Amino acid sequence: METKSPLEAQIRLTIVTADSPEHGVFGKGGAVLLRGVQRCGSLNKAAKELGMAYSKAWTLMRDTEEMFGIKLINRDGARGSTLTEDGAKLLAVYDQLQKEVAAYAQERLAQLLND
Repeated sequence: METKSPLEAQIRLTIVTADSPEHGVFGKGGAVLLRGVQRCGSLNKAAKELGMAYSKAWTLMRDTEEMFGIKLINRDGARGSTLTEDGAKLLAVYDQLQKEVAAYAQERLAQLLND
C-alpha cells in the first residue's frame, strides 16, 4: 500500500488494577506528571509546566495512589515533592512497557501492510 507519508501505529497504554480494569488509572498524563515532579522537585511546578491546575494534579496523584495502594510522591509542603521508590519504579516500568509496545506495534503494522 502506498501512502502520502509513512504510517505510524500509536498506542495508548494505561495501567489499571485488576479490580477496576474499566477505569484508566495510570497512563500518559500520570507519567508526564511524575516526570515533571522528578525534574522540578515539585508537584505544583510540574502541574504549572503542563498548564494543569495544581488541584487536578494532586487529585490525579491521590486517586492513583489510592487505586494502586502505593505512595507515588513524597510531599514536603513548601519544600516540594519527590518520587517515592514505588513512584520511580512505576514510571520506569510504564516508560519501558510503552517503548516496547510501541516498537512492536510499529513493526507489526509494517508486516501487515506488506502482506
